[in-house]
Amino acid sequence: MKFVDFAKIYVKSGDGGHGHIGFHREKFVPKGGPDGGNGGKGGDVIAKVDPHMNTLLDFRYHRKYIARDGQKGGKNKCSGKSADDKIFRVPHGTLIKDAETGDIIADLNDPGSEFIVAKGGKGGKGNSEFATATRQAPRFAEDGKPGVELDIILELKIIADVGLVGFPNAGKSTLISVISAAKPKIADYPFTTLVPNIGIVKVGDYMNFSVADIPGLIEGASEGKGLGTQFLRHVERTKILVFLIESTSENPTKDYETLLNELLKFNPDMKFKKQIICFSKADIADNKQRKELADLQFADGSNSLIISSITRESIDTLKWKIWETLAEFDA
Repeated sequence: MKFVDFAKIYVKSGDGGHGHIGFHREKFVPKGGPDGGNGGKGGDVIAKVDPHMNTLLDFRYHRKYIARDGQKGGKNKCSGKSADDKIFRVPHGTLIKDAETGDIIADLNDPGSEFIVAKGGKGGKGNSEFATATRQAPRFAEDGKPGVELDIILELKIIADVGLVGFPNAGKSTLISVISAAKPKIADYPFTTLVPNIGIVKVGDYMNFSVADIPGLIEGASEGKGLGTQFLRHVERTKILVFLIESTSENPTKDYETLLNELLKFNPDMKFKKQIICFSKADIADNKQRKELADLQFADGSNSLIISSITRESIDTLKWKIWETLAEFDA
């Protein structure tokens, strides 16, 4: 299934039904009073999380979601039928924005959550509702309230405990294939990963966490270079950032600073996330490079490991370090 994480759609809730103007007419009953019924409520347009969805692909083909109008009121004080709601389903982690203002309307980041995007119009009152002791035969009724129509933007932000970030070919896809059952495409050329991959990592007998492999960043990504900001939104919800830097890099410290800088340009709040720094592909690093990496000190005190997905060096250590860091959020 094709991964789509952005869509623009049009929604319109139903109009309320008009109230009815009528007077009771029955044989042998002279001067029947007002009996116009109320109009029915228009249908709401509701966004509902579907745990089985993981893409916004459906919205590429279905871009309009319109609820039905409420029915008009009838005679004999019969109320018009309220319209059914129009429900569209979205993946867990979908952000809904007003397309015109960019304001966030809803953030559906809880499983099973739903939100009324456009509320249906209220039905109008029939003339029977306006009868009083001094106004016994009102010849007017209330119109139903119009529904709401607007263009909205849907943005999917993958919800995962851990986000893997690094330059293209840093070994993110290989790592996630080793620590989880995910099977991303792996090759020796840049931008192999064109969509985020999610894997569930098992730790011990009963513990697990989710990890997202984010497509490779390059310097200038926050300004649109490479894959640009297309997938940066997917690391915003993660609790931990795992930086993957090649062990054979000429300047691993600069690589780390470049990656971090691109994340902070996209969202300054990234600086508050827990970080673990991993030097990948240790199987091709020589002893001198290993010693230099082991001696590196980072200003923010971030943890660092030298790992190899090929030989499984320190992979279990990394899994437990991530689990222990996640446990701090529940402490």
